[in-house]
Amino acid sequence: MAEIITLPFVYDFDGALEKLAGDPVNSVDMLNRSIRFPMEEGNIVTLQAMGTKESPSFLLKGILNEAQKDMVKSIFHFNEPLDEIYLHFMDSDLAPIFQAHEGTPLVRSFSLYSTLMRSIIHQQLNMSFANTLTRRFVEAFGSEIDGVWRYPSPEVIADLEVSTLRDMQFSSRKAEYIIGLSQAVATGSLDLEKLRRLEDNEVIDILTDYRGVGPWTAQNFLMSGLGRPNLFPVADIGLQNALMNLWEMDRKPTKEEIIARFPIWSPYLSYAALYLWRSIEKNSFSK
Repeated sequence: MAEIITLPFVYDFDGALEKLAGDPVNSVDMLNRSIRFPMEEGNIVTLQAMGTKESPSFLLKGILNEAQKDMVKSIFHFNEPLDEIYLHFMDSDLAPIFQAHEGTPLVRSFSLYSTLMRSIIHQQLNMSFANTLTRRFVEAFGSEIDGVWRYPSPEVIADLEVSTLRDMQFSSRKAEYIIGLSQAVATGSLDLEKLRRLEDNEVIDILTDYRGVGPWTAQNFLMSGLGRPNLFPVADIGLQNALMNLWEMDRKPTKEEIIARFPIWSPYLSYAALYLWRSIEKNSFSK
C-alpha cells in the first residue's frame, strides 16, 4: 500500500533525516532520501522524499490503516504548517537561524517508551558514547524486523539485573533508573499514553517523581515524544552555547537572560530550541 503526500509549505526532509540518522537504531538512507521505521504493531513503514525542500512530496509505503497514516503524518509534522512558525520568528533575534534552517521540522520519536529510554541513556554523556550505549541496549534487548531495529519492550527491561547493564558500561545509577522506569511502565503505574492528554506542567510533575527524571529529561520527553511546541530547557548546555554565539557574548547567557526572551519566542519555544540546536550542529551563527 502506497500513498503520495504533498505539503504546501517549505519542509527540509534532508535535514530531518540527517538528525534522525544521529540515532544509530534509525534505518536512514540519505542517498535515497528515505527512512524505514517500525509501527507499534511491528509493521515496517518506509517514507521517501519525492520532491524538493521548496515543493515537498513523499511516498509513504507500508501496511497502514487511516489512524496509523495520521500518526505518521503527526510524527513528521506534516499536519501543521511550518511557514507560520517561520514568520513568527522573523521579527525576533532568532530570525538569522530560522532563515538559515527554514523548514526544519520537529520530528517526534516513534514511541514514547523509546523516547524516555533514549533520554535517560543520553544524560550527561557525549553524543558518541551515548549512541554507542543506545545501540548496545537496542541490539541486546530489542528485536530486528527486515533490517529495522525496534527498542525493547518495558517488560523485557523490567526483568533485568543492574549488573547486566553494568556489563554493557552503563553506570549503576543509570542502570537503576532504566530498570526502575521500565518496571513502572510495565506494571502500568506510569501510563505513558495517558500523558498525551495532560498539560505540560502535569507531565513534568508526574515524570520527575521518578528517579532519574529531572526537568531536562521531562522537557525532552515532551518535545521529542509528544511534540509539544512550547518547551525550552534553559539548563541545556548546547542551547546556552548557541545563544552565546548568536548574541555574540563572551560568556554563556544566564537563565534569567534566556527566560526574558520567552514572551517573544512563545508559543513556539520548542522550535526556538530546535533551531538553536541545529545552528550548533551546522555551525551557523551568522547575525
